[in-house]
Amino acid sequence: MSPVEVRQAQWLRGVLDLAVLALLAESGESYGYLISQQLAESGLGEVKGGTLYPLLNRLEEAGLLNSAWRAGDGGPGRKFYEISSGGRRLLAEHAPQWTAFAGAATTVVQRGMREAALSG
Repeated sequence: MSPVEVRQAQWLRGVLDLAVLALLAESGESYGYLISQQLAESGLGEVKGGTLYPLLNRLEEAGLLNSAWRAGDGGPGRKFYEISSGGRRLLAEHAPQWTAFAGAATTVVQRGMREAALSG
C-alpha cells in the first residue's frame, strides 16, 4: 500500500460502520458485494471482503443489522442485510456527530492548505 492508501484506509476505518448503516438505510437491503461496490462508487475506496464481512457480522451481532439468506438467480445464495431499528437509532445519533467532526477537520485542513499555499 502506498502512504496515501494507508492514510485513506485509516480514515475509512473511522467511518465505515456508519457508511454501511447509511447505505442500508438508503437502499433498504443489500448484500456484501453490492455494499462494497456502493462504497467504492461513493468515493470511499475499495473495501475488501476481509474487512467488510467481519464488519457486517459485528453490526449484526450488535443488533444493528438483520440478515437473511436468499437463493441466487441461477447461482449461489446470498446473505442480504437490512438496517434494524437499533441501527437506525445509532445512525441518527452518531451521523450528526461524525459530520460535525468531519466538518471541523475539513476546516482545519483547508486553513492549513491556504497558509501553506501562501507561504510556499
